[in-house]
Amino acid sequence: MKQLFINGAWHDGANAITSYSPSDRSDMIDEYASAGTEQVELAIAAAHRAAESWRYSGTQQRADALDKIGTEINERKVELGTLLAREEGKTLPEAIGEVGRAAAIFKFFSQEALRIRGDKLASVRPGLEVDVTREPVGVVGIIAPWNFPIAIPAWKVAPAIAYGNTVILKPAELVPGSAWALAEIISRSGLPEGVFNLLSGPGRIVGEALANDRRVDAISFTGSVGTGQRVLTACAARRAKVQLEMGGKNPLVVLADADLDVAVNAAIQGSFYSTGQRCTASSRLIVDEKIYPAFIAAMKDKLAQIKVGHALEAGIDIGPVVDQSQLDQDLRYIAIAKDEGAKLIFGGDRLARPTEGYFLNPALFVDCDPAMQHVREEIFGPVASVIPAKNYEHALQLANDTEFGLTAGICTTSLKHATHFKRHARAGMVMVNVPTAGVDYHVPFGGTKGSSYGAREQGSAAVEFYTTVKTSYTFA
Repeated sequence: MKQLFINGAWHDGANAITSYSPSDRSDMIDEYASAGTEQVELAIAAAHRAAESWRYSGTQQRADALDKIGTEINERKVELGTLLAREEGKTLPEAIGEVGRAAAIFKFFSQEALRIRGDKLASVRPGLEVDVTREPVGVVGIIAPWNFPIAIPAWKVAPAIAYGNTVILKPAELVPGSAWALAEIISRSGLPEGVFNLLSGPGRIVGEALANDRRVDAISFTGSVGTGQRVLTACAARRAKVQLEMGGKNPLVVLADADLDVAVNAAIQGSFYSTGQRCTASSRLIVDEKIYPAFIAAMKDKLAQIKVGHALEAGIDIGPVVDQSQLDQDLRYIAIAKDEGAKLIFGGDRLARPTEGYFLNPALFVDCDPAMQHVREEIFGPVASVIPAKNYEHALQLANDTEFGLTAGICTTSLKHATHFKRHARAGMVMVNVPTAGVDYHVPFGGTKGSSYGAREQGSAAVEFYTTVKTSYTFA
């Protein structure tokens, strides 16, 4: 059994998590320790003890540790990608790409550790000097989702350590393997005891403890809206710093002047790849009525070429849904869409494959009304809804008609419309002629409205969450 990592040592848990592949339910990946209250207390106490000395650690020590982690991840990219594909269901090329991204993130923040900036200002009062510096927040609890089981922990853990914080990582119970592999690499990176801790286990035990314990100074959470709201409430009650990423219902606008091949590729990639299990997926396809029939016909032709199957099988485009619960949710929304009067023109059915897995044919609905439930609520599966628009202005209105605001895309050859859309789309990230899903690791990530709360993730923007600002005055 793979153990928990607490205070620089491996520990047994209170229970165990058995992980199976969604591509093949007979493929047992491993057993992983699951934390109980005793292990949670050990980890929080260890991170709290280590925080005081680690906040004054040298930046070169942090940089060296993060660089070492990134190097090993990169060297083991195929091995770790295979594990990720087995346990989460991404196709092997996607999984290897995610591992490579995680390596790049650690490498990036190894250098950011050396670039923690401050300001020296002249005071308005003669004889005084003013220094503005950044300090670590302290103990950071990280609650990660299942859909990017190594990249999202990487983009939270790496900046936390780079800026001098101690970390407690709680991965999703569905994907303990990738987090354990990451922890095993981190355990050999030279970090002092207590700086990094791994607590696999249920949210009601581990997550709630991290959100409510006053020794945990900040929480970075990625997951569902409901859980995010509970984390926010708990952190607000004790005035802890909090950062939330909670999903989206992202639009892709296709204007009449768009290159049809570019638009269809962006829609297919953004809506269905990674089995649609991305918060940045474009689940609302808003298409100018002038090219509406041509776009739908091209989408059907392209979807007919998509291969769904075992994540490790060569030539597969889309792997399985992550588990039975998520599959049931996808099928429930497909039924809702049919009942609402949306027209299913492709997919939406279970697929039989040589192995017993959660295989779902990507579903494309057309003639959707923007008020329909399946158009407004996040499904988190390979389901897309096509909505007709009268013109650009109508398309923009439809794009912004959502409680979410993570990402928004537009396909057009008009510089005027692209420029206007970038300014007026109510989203934290805007894509022009590229899929809504797919972002760089060195630039800010985050949304508006119900998608995100708190400081941005990734890139140099991460310093805002993982540090606090101190202003000092000196009489010279």
